[in-house]
Amino acid sequence: MWCGMDKVAVVILNWNGCEMLRSFLPSVVRCSETEGTEIYVADNGSTDASVEMLRQEFPSVHLIILDKNRGFAEGYNLALQQVSAEYVVLLNSDVEVTGHWLAPLVDYMDAHPEVAACQPKIRSWRHKERFEYAGAAGGFIDRYGYPFCRGRIMGVVEEDNGQYDTVVPVFWATGAALFIRLKDYQDAGGLDGRFFCPHGRDRPVLAASCPRADAGLCTPKHRLPCGGRHPEEGEPP
Repeated sequence: MWCGMDKVAVVILNWNGCEMLRSFLPSVVRCSETEGTEIYVADNGSTDASVEMLRQEFPSVHLIILDKNRGFAEGYNLALQQVSAEYVVLLNSDVEVTGHWLAPLVDYMDAHPEVAACQPKIRSWRHKERFEYAGAAGGFIDRYGYPFCRGRIMGVVEEDNGQYDTVVPVFWATGAALFIRLKDYQDAGGLDGRFFCPHGRDRPVLAASCPRADAGLCTPKHRLPCGGRHPEEGEPP
């Protein structure tokens, strides 16, 4: 029983993304209806109108102000120090969510306390029948350290025809929509603060969590369209 804290904290890291938030945050507010869910935007030292816009247009969203741009990994590490929840979702500001997106993730994690983290399927916002390039349905890493996704091998992105509609262990889950137990995140030391830029930011925390059984999973009962600043399919991220 988690008293005095949120069940789920959806945390979006923002840096000068006023228009991105204005476009995509409404879906998060509208569709994050799971009981005990709160939405946070951690502002990473923005110099645009993000903070003022959030205060005026999204009064229900909790605002965390960081003193300067700390980058992706350290920005989230600092933001999550100000969050009290059983689960947190690291959600990109360019992700559109759809109805009941959280419930399958919460239900699975509640039923499987041995699991540290999971992700839904991520589909392209521009081409909604295809997987999203960088996240897809979770990923693995080869012997040379090169990451690849279920749903994307090298530059080839697949259409989502249900071929990955099974819950499977993965080596890494995308930071675009990473659902993780906050305690496990903290026990693993969070994200590696040396990763200022986003690429590769999600792999260290799951690799550090690997001593737990099923550290990372793809739970495909829900899918999220991800777009905005992500590259077109077939282009390197």
